[in-house]
Amino acid sequence: MAGEGGSPDDVFGGVKPVEERHRFDEARLASWMKENVSGFQGLLTVSQFKGGQSNPSFRLDTPSHSYVMRRKPLGKLLPSAHAVDREFKVISGLHPTGFPVAKPWALCTDNDVLGSFFYIMDNVEGRIFWNGTLPQSSPAERGAIYEAEISTLARLHQIDPAAVGLSDFGKPGNYFSRQIDRWTKQYKASETRHIEVVEKLIEWLPRTVPTQERVSIVHGDYRIDNMIFAAREPRVAAVLDWELSTLGDPLADFTYFLSHWVMPPEGRSGLSGLDLESLGIPSMEEAVALYCRLTNRAGLPDLNWYFAYNMFRLSCITQGIAGRVRDGTAASARAMEAGARTEPLATAAWGFAQKAGA
Repeated sequence: MAGEGGSPDDVFGGVKPVEERHRFDEARLASWMKENVSGFQGLLTVSQFKGGQSNPSFRLDTPSHSYVMRRKPLGKLLPSAHAVDREFKVISGLHPTGFPVAKPWALCTDNDVLGSFFYIMDNVEGRIFWNGTLPQSSPAERGAIYEAEISTLARLHQIDPAAVGLSDFGKPGNYFSRQIDRWTKQYKASETRHIEVVEKLIEWLPRTVPTQERVSIVHGDYRIDNMIFAAREPRVAAVLDWELSTLGDPLADFTYFLSHWVMPPEGRSGLSGLDLESLGIPSMEEAVALYCRLTNRAGLPDLNWYFAYNMFRLSCITQGIAGRVRDGTAASARAMEAGARTEPLATAAWGFAQKAGA
């Protein structure tokens, strides 16, 4: 999984030696894989991917194959977080359809093997872009990459969950209400200090939830650095990190993706204020038009409520990271920095809430 150059890639891209706190019994893993992974020929090297705040991920190289292991962190965890078993279920449903996910091999739900749940999938080679402005790409390639992201998401939202064995993957209705309740609970469980603007959102969002019109598989964290692109063409080779996936309102996924157009460009996914036309990146209006055409929609409702929700959700996620720093279970050296984003994200969310009538 190679990355694109630049400082975020240095921090998040590529692999490193396994951190001491994430070490595991490699002989025990090899023995388990021999029994559960067809064609497994024994481990040569184990390394840890640098990226990933949540579930530690490891590259497993053998004489003839390269795999990835995703595992739950050890220690105290929030309820329903780090659901690697759900990740495994959704990619197992999607892979046979040809949707771009890594081939799943096996899931272990026996904590006695490595101390926590884990699963094995193929390692997909290609490019991961950590910076949404794609600084090393041409304008034409940038446009094609964004179109590939949008069309891949639209394709996911057109898949019938029942047809891929995922009819029980989540409750189909009241998605936003349930999500607001979930993230509020996780925020409270991770709270390290009182933030007034978060409390205002917790009060306002549940009262103003828009009507849900469609149900689809939702990824839950669909952004450019959660996918691998083919090495030499602007094609999505694999969508990664399905930890937050469920059945729900597809507009949750798409408006989260669109949020990057209103977030500042800080070397990650944000695009706000940039000259998108000269970069070759579609405008928000063009992105909306393409998604609507591919999913047979006449248009989208007012986006301000959705942006408020998405920023609120991100603030709860970063607060969860801050809580894991406090509890000693955060999986990334950059976790403390992520936790500091909670209040700015909540403030931005309240700004969109006011535009939506709060």
